Amino acid sequence: MGTAAVASCNLVGAFKGLSISSGSSSSSYLKGDLKLVTVGQRSTVSFPLKVPLIIEAAHKKGSGSTKNGRDSIGKRLGVKIYGDQVAKPGSIIVRQRGTKFHAGKNVGLGRDYTIFSLIDGLVKFEKYGPDKKKVSVYPYVPQPENPNSYRVRVREFHRLRRERRKAREAGISSPELVLASTESQLPAKEEIIC
Repeated sequence: MGTAAVASCNLVGAFKGLSISSGSSSSSYLKGDLKLVTVGQRSTVSFPLKVPLIIEAAHKKGSGSTKNGRDSIGKRLGVKIYGDQVAKPGSIIVRQRGTKFHAGKNVGLGRDYTIFSLIDGLVKFEKYGPDKKKVSVYPYVPQPENPNSYRVRVREFHRLRRERRKAREAGISSPELVLASTESQLPAKEEIIC
């Protein structure tokens, strides 16, 4: 029994802040977080368990999110009416962010930098300085067509073809046949009259 008391005193000196208890009753240190070591038959030494460091906040941990898998809808930017095309008043020519194209003659610039036409006319994209572009609308003046161009000849050919078809469907003979038949009948009538 003497050796047990000496061993318990040595343990008490080595572990400061630990409590020594005798018998079956144990002191509570930090509400039961104790480990009991029996020294001899009657004496026990209790010391706290090694507790891992846990830092808790007032809310639960949020789950992490990935940065993939989301995208914004397209804004439909860009040129809407190209060069040498006809623009009506108020029609949008270019939708843009910032002034990629600057406003020229007869166009307006909206607050979101949209360029729109102010008059009827043709759209022209022009160089403006060393690295800038401007958009202008010039009044549309129809150019007279060359009467000998391929387009005019084809249009005339199809117009005559439609007229012949309508005449054939109506039962009227073609003008060439009518003229030929009158020439062959004229001399016969003159002979009768004479």
